[in-house]
Formats: sequence, structure tokens, C-alpha cells
Amino acid sequence: MNSIAAYIFLGVSLAAPIGPVNAAQLDTGIKNGFFHALIFGIGALTADILYMIMVYFGIGQVIEYSPVKVFLWSFGCFVLIYSGIENLLSLHKIETALKTNKKTNRLRHSLLTGFLMSLLNPLTILFWLGIYGSVLAETNKVSTDNQIFINSLAIILGIILWDTIMATISSGARRLLSTGFLNIISIISSLAMIGFGIYFGIQAYNALF
Repeated sequence: MNSIAAYIFLGVSLAAPIGPVNAAQLDTGIKNGFFHALIFGIGALTADILYMIMVYFGIGQVIEYSPVKVFLWSFGCFVLIYSGIENLLSLHKIETALKTNKKTNRLRHSLLTGFLMSLLNPLTILFWLGIYGSVLAETNKVSTDNQIFINSLAIILGIILWDTIMATISSGARRLLSTGFLNIISIISSLAMIGFGIYFGIQAYNALF
């Protein structure tokens, strides 16, 4: 896998699987529009880049320690369940936002939410440890540090491309679909976040006991 396009596609592939971050970004776009969803994605990307740096410098091995795992599982559980319940309680904001066309949250709130949700998502951490670690191992065999940097930028570009697609889809749905259908999508997204949160909680319990 030597071409830039292949690494951009890898970035899209890394970001595309349905999980709590994508569910939350979709819900953000439905409630608040394109820019909030895009900023949410940038916040999540910031956490991704942080983990990429950790893996590159070998700091990612710290995450393998049991107390760190318990901490991440526990806080991931709290953030996801809290966010899912909060989203369910704010379904009325969809109708309000559609009627008034005003932003219901500040952009920095979307940025911080995206960052924390990705940062405290153990699946994200394990993903980067496995996938990006493999990319580094493969690239190191045949490439220089400059090539590693370029390939990493291509992966980041792929993630940004997916975030833009998600923001477009969610904001397009916001304009084209009825309020009732948007509520259904938001409920499903919120329940997905709560479900992942419960799963993380079970993993924290198993790791602790």
C-alpha cells in the first residue's frame, strides 16, 4: 500500500464503521446543522491525532495497563450514557431548530463533545493501537520518516473527508426529512450511544473484578 490514495481510503475506512462517535455526530447534525456536525468531527479527529502521536512515540503501550483500561472504560461508559440520555431529553430541539433556524449550541460545545467522546472511547484507542501500529510497522520497512508523516496526513485527510460526508448527510436529512422521522433517527442514535456506554461499563466491571 504505497499510494497516497490508498492511505486516504484507509482513513475513510477507519472513520466509517458505525459506533458511538458516528452516532453522536449524526445526532449533532440533525439537531444543529452542518457546521456543528463538522466541528464535532474535528473535535473527534483531534483525539485521533493525539492517539496517533502516542502510538508513533510508543506511549500507547501505557494503555495496556489494567488501571488505565478501567479508567477509560469507566469514563467512556459515563460520557456515552450521559450523552445518550441528554440527547433523548432534547428531542424537542429538533423541531425548535427547524422552525427558528438558530443554532441551539455553541460550536465549542460540539468541538469539546466530539473530542471527549473520541478521547474516552476505548474502541478508538484499541483501533489506533492496532491499525495505526500496523501501518507504522509496514511503512517503517520501506519508507523514511518523511513518508510516514505524509502517509499519516493522508489518513487524517481521509477521516476529514468522512466527517464532511457525515456532516452533509445529517444536515441534508435535517432539511429534507420530516420532524417525526428525524426524531426516530435521533432516538436510534441516542440508544446506540447508551448501548455502547453499557457495554463499556460491563468491560470496566470485568477488568476491575
